[in-house]
Formats: sequence, structure tokens, C-alpha cells
Amino acid sequence: MPVQLPTILYDLPRNPAIAVGLPLTVGWLTGLITRTSVRAWYPSLRKPSLQPPRWAFPVAWTLLYASMGAASHLLVAAYDSSLPGSAARSAADHALKLYWLQYGLNILWSPTFFGLRQITIANVDIILLLATLLKLAPAAFKVDQRTLFAFGPYVAWVSFATYLNSSIWWLNLGPGSKQLRK
Repeated sequence: MPVQLPTILYDLPRNPAIAVGLPLTVGWLTGLITRTSVRAWYPSLRKPSLQPPRWAFPVAWTLLYASMGAASHLLVAAYDSSLPGSAARSAADHALKLYWLQYGLNILWSPTFFGLRQITIANVDIILLLATLLKLAPAAFKVDQRTLFAFGPYVAWVSFATYLNSSIWWLNLGPGSKQLRK
């Protein structure tokens, strides 16, 4: 039996303001919740040489959250405009399921990394997020090519973020941390 998303996960992105506003608002809230850890704990970690400046993260995530929300609106519009049981509707439904999966993984990352300070679990999360995005981007592109403008930069940024998380794990908890202590 195929998995069916709850109706609300189709309804939310139907309104473009909600589609864009939801990821922006939730992203802002997770930033608010984790800001103490970002300012106090994160600077104490060893980081790779390609670490961007602190200001780059909120700028990048604001643009990415807005564009991913816009892409979710395009996906649900394609879903709504296709006939039930058609290949087009099935493709849009599949892309929406991947969208919500990546969204959940994305939301979990900041509280896991910054809030719980669980670098290893956050690294697993971001690797799963990247894998999901690598499936979502082409699936969404088949539904509506305009989603490339959202998911292309998002895949690139999460690839870089995966490098950062993995490097931070390596330098602080993994084999690299032992080499640095010698």
C-alpha cells in the first residue's frame, strides 16, 4: 500500500505565502532556539579551513528556505492540475513526499547539532538530508523545471554543509581529533 501524505501537507503549500513563510518561520525559530549554543559552544569547536563567515549562514538559509517553499508550491500546483491516477500526479506526489522528508531532516539538524550538541547524529542527519535532496532535485525537475532554481542551490549548499559537519566531526570527535591532540 503506497504511503499517503496527511492532507495538511498538500494544503500548506497550496497558499504561496504559507509555502514560503513556513520554512522561513520554522528556520527562524530554530535559529532563535539554538542561538546561545551557536554563540557560546560553536566557536569552541575546531573547524575546517573552508568555514564561511558567521553572517553567511542566515543569509544563505533565508534564501534557501524561501526558494524551497516556493518550489513546494510549484509541486503542489502540478499535483492539483494533474488527473488523479495519472503519471503526472504520481510524479508530483513522489516529489512532494521527498520534499516533506527533506524538510523534516532539515528541521532536525539545528536542534540536534546546536541544541543537543550531538555532532555525530547531526552528521548522520545531514548525510540523509543530502541523499534525499539528490533524489528530490531530479524528481521535482521532472514535475516542474523551475524547481531547479530552488533545489540546485540547495543541493550545493547542503553538500557544502555536509562537508562542514563531517569535518567538524572529524576534527573534534573522529580520528582527526586524536591526530590534533598529539
